[in-house]
Amino acid sequence: MKRIAFIGVGVMGTGMVRNLMKNGYEVNIYSRTKSKAEKLITEGAVWKDSIAECIQGREVIITIVGYPQDVEEVYFGEDGIIKNADKGSFLIDMTTTSPELSIAIYKEAKDRALKALDAPVSGGDVGANNGTLAIMVGGEEEAFQACVPIFQALGNNIVYQGGPGAGQHTKMANQIAIAGAVAGVCEAITYAMGAGLDVERLIETIGKGAAGSWQLTNIGPKMYKEDYAPGFYLKHFIKDMKIAQGESLRFNKELPVLGTVLDIYKALEEKGFGDLGTQGIIKHYKG
Repeated sequence: MKRIAFIGVGVMGTGMVRNLMKNGYEVNIYSRTKSKAEKLITEGAVWKDSIAECIQGREVIITIVGYPQDVEEVYFGEDGIIKNADKGSFLIDMTTTSPELSIAIYKEAKDRALKALDAPVSGGDVGANNGTLAIMVGGEEEAFQACVPIFQALGNNIVYQGGPGAGQHTKMANQIAIAGAVAGVCEAITYAMGAGLDVERLIETIGKGAAGSWQLTNIGPKMYKEDYAPGFYLKHFIKDMKIAQGESLRFNKELPVLGTVLDIYKALEEKGFGDLGTQGIIKHYKG
């Protein structure tokens, strides 16, 4: 399977398309804003003017868009994937979205002789650019196995999690863990700055001990340098945390740390900071 359609070429999708092309895949692309795709087009990706045109004759269709409503439109719209994909195609949604929506896509796809996988990712723009994403996959295992070479072009930690929706549930757990970690890093840096410590030295020191984490090493320096460029948008993290909170309440489980961190980020979004990276949480502590 060498012919791929890729829908959504934003912060994450751009690097992912590049890695697919580097691994010999022929990639059609479509996004709502063509200007964001210009560089990829010059590098060999083939632009199409609609979803239906983009997916025509493609064996594999990958999507990574913003919000659940975007996923619904891309899959269930008149010009969307379900109604226009060639029978037998593999549909891989790599957006972080509702597990229930992933299950709905799977069921509708199966009725139309299509094979759907939910495969959200973790690793931000760094992982997307370097081909080192963690990929959490739900759906039928046979479909997963068929798509492993594609996943290997995009990531280095690829795990089949179970049936439809299992990939999304795994990503929710991932985002819950990040919520606590990013807040902890932010508070440690806030404390260090208040104490007059050399923050760069602090991160280097505690990053080698029990406090070490991806968030500390990669996001911590951006916080104290006031580098707010998004590797992952603050507004998208809010979307993920809202989904996770809703799912946990369905299980009758209260997650107070998640709730507190979500409230902080929502307050920042209300102040107009939604397009910052997740490191923008430091603004909450700066007042």
